[in-house]
Amino acid sequence: MKRSLLAAAVLLLTLPVRASLPAETSVPDIEKQPHPIDSVVVTGTRYRSDIRHLPMSVSTVDRRQIERQHEQSLLPLLTEQVPGLFATGRGIMGYSVSTGAAGQLSLRGIGGAPQDGLPTTGLMVLIDGHPQYMGLMGHPIADAYQSMLAERVEVLRGPASVLYGSNAMGGVINIVTRKMQEEGVETGLHAGYGSYNTLQTELTNRVRADRFTSVVSGSYNRTDGHRPRMGFEQYGGYAKLGYQLSRAWDIYADVNLTHFNASNPGSVTAPVIDNDSHITRGMTSFALQNDYGKTSGALSFFYNWGRHKIDDGYSPGAESLDYRFHSRDDMLGISWYQSARLFEGNRLTLGFDWFRFGGRAWNQPLDGSERTMLADKVQHEVAVYLDFRQTIASWLILDAGIRYDRHSHAGSQWVPQAGLSFLPSSNAELKISASKGFRYPTIREMYMFPPQNPDLKPERLWNYEIAWSQRLAEGRVSYGINVFYIDGANLIMRIPVDGRPKNINTGRIENAGAEAQIGWRISPAWSLDANYSYLHMKYPVLASPEHKLYAGAAFTRGRWNVSTGVQYVGGLYTSVKVNGSGTDKQENFVLWNLRGSFRVCKILSIFARGENLLAQRYEINAGYPMPKATVLGGIDMKF
Repeated sequence: MKRSLLAAAVLLLTLPVRASLPAETSVPDIEKQPHPIDSVVVTGTRYRSDIRHLPMSVSTVDRRQIERQHEQSLLPLLTEQVPGLFATGRGIMGYSVSTGAAGQLSLRGIGGAPQDGLPTTGLMVLIDGHPQYMGLMGHPIADAYQSMLAERVEVLRGPASVLYGSNAMGGVINIVTRKMQEEGVETGLHAGYGSYNTLQTELTNRVRADRFTSVVSGSYNRTDGHRPRMGFEQYGGYAKLGYQLSRAWDIYADVNLTHFNASNPGSVTAPVIDNDSHITRGMTSFALQNDYGKTSGALSFFYNWGRHKIDDGYSPGAESLDYRFHSRDDMLGISWYQSARLFEGNRLTLGFDWFRFGGRAWNQPLDGSERTMLADKVQHEVAVYLDFRQTIASWLILDAGIRYDRHSHAGSQWVPQAGLSFLPSSNAELKISASKGFRYPTIREMYMFPPQNPDLKPERLWNYEIAWSQRLAEGRVSYGINVFYIDGANLIMRIPVDGRPKNINTGRIENAGAEAQIGWRISPAWSLDANYSYLHMKYPVLASPEHKLYAGAAFTRGRWNVSTGVQYVGGLYTSVKVNGSGTDKQENFVLWNLRGSFRVCKILSIFARGENLLAQRYEINAGYPMPKATVLGGIDMKF
């Protein structure tokens, strides 16, 4: 403990990755002093706030960057642009679920189980602030987070449990959905075709008519995959309707549906036949928002659900399974918050969350006989939280928050956080913060499959940071650097008990590291950006790299838009020792990607994308070699 406190006093920092946000995020009453529009975010506060006044690290990626990638998924872009964040992959398209799946997320070494490679449960994905995870397993579904949804993405690096509760132990990824900014109607078509018979398509219509806005999108994506029996196919649809009731009140509702079919060939050393997944996921939400300047808030309802059908497959020479795994899960939630400026320089936010989640899982025999139930559980989580921000002087801001969270089975948690923001000038910030994160055990960990243990307790950790960021040359150059220390205990591990594996709160995590970012707008046509993260792990964590470096350049002039980037990943753990058995294995690789588009006329552009152009041989999931150089080209139409 003494060592932890000493490290906390030396280490600590926060760096925001700057990116242009849409004009709608302008909030003139946030603070009276001027601030650049690219500094307004919602994820670290619930309400819109100047990023300079937050003690935590928040990275943003905007719509321009998303469109420039020409990717169907958001995760590759976030892996490039957000220091400390890494997402696993296994092929050219698709992540799937269950054995052999990719899409595991790690932020500063926090995400999935440190040694088992189990799904991401320590890093929360949000859509417009609403939690997105599988009701039984507790993990996000990577294939549901498509580029067509997002106006921008905000990533809070570090615990966000005060605002978002369990599963936000390592941070949150908040997908802010699209909205038409100007009056009128716009329809866009994106279609591309490339290596391994890969097809990606998207059709989006957006409308703004006085107080009414709507977004309707549909997509179809598929690939044969770069290995036999590694096909992926996905259908998706999204719709959002909004109406401005008055100058202070807005209402919106949305729905998102996706279905995908994925095949897993197994590792190259242990191939599998007929390991197929058929997954349907849905999300809907309704929100009533108010903004009077001095006070703002929202009341929202959301509901997520899923239907999973999985054939676990069989080894060559063995007999096929005579059953299929089925599950039905859901998550229902109601959230309310209201933020008010009680007096000069003050902001107080009070919030309430109630979540209900669970479902049923069973093995269904193919001969129609009685199913074997694996789980039939429902659990609840209820919480209240308070966040207090006070401008002590023009150069000093205090932020403190606390949450009381109660789980229907695993007990309760008090979750504090505190931070200071020093503003020595209008172009520089120094930030210090300390925050607690936690995660309740999932239904899977407590009740499903042989390692289950209903007596599990919550995982918990403390994160300490110090950060410095600055803008130079009239804002054309920006940079930041932060250092952090993470000390966690009670992590759920699989260990042998009486000769059988069992989930036990026995794991620890002790990570420390540094993150840096720089951006330079050289001219209206040219820009450069780079980010780097270093992670020291006392206890190795699967799917977490020790080093991650990205350097990119972009050129935009007239009809041309070209971007390129090189990413280095070093010391990525693809396997680790578990209970003294196995080996620690690490991968190092360099990826070069190139993307470009040319506007043929007012409504038509053509694009091309090349990935891993150095044809590197590497693995992210052990036994799953990634494809070498791939290309994809197509058209974008807007009318």
